Amino acid sequence: FALIVATPLLTAQAPAKGSDTKGKFYFKKNCKSCHVKGGEAMELTPLSKTQAQWKKFFEAGKHGKPAVPITPKLVTPEQLLDIRTFLINHASDSPQPETCGG
Repeated sequence: FALIVATPLLTAQAPAKGSDTKGKFYFKKNCKSCHVKGGEAMELTPLSKTQAQWKKFFEAGKHGKPAVPITPKLVTPEQLLDIRTFLINHASDSPQPETCGG
């Protein structure tokens, strides 16, 4: 009985998981144009942060300094989840670090 009651609670608390592949696509399409060397914003790749740093970054719901909310004009919430998944999965301390070149 306890397992039946606890299962929905555990499922509800699990963070949503985006698509790593879609995240890479959206990062290149929507983020990289500004977040490159000499771009309008700070240069960023998945290697710019550790997994914990990327998680903290997205939990804050902001990006940039000074902190500026990511607007729906740039990415949808679903795309942002995919981008978050890609960046965390390929962070500097991940099993598969990636620069997102190309």
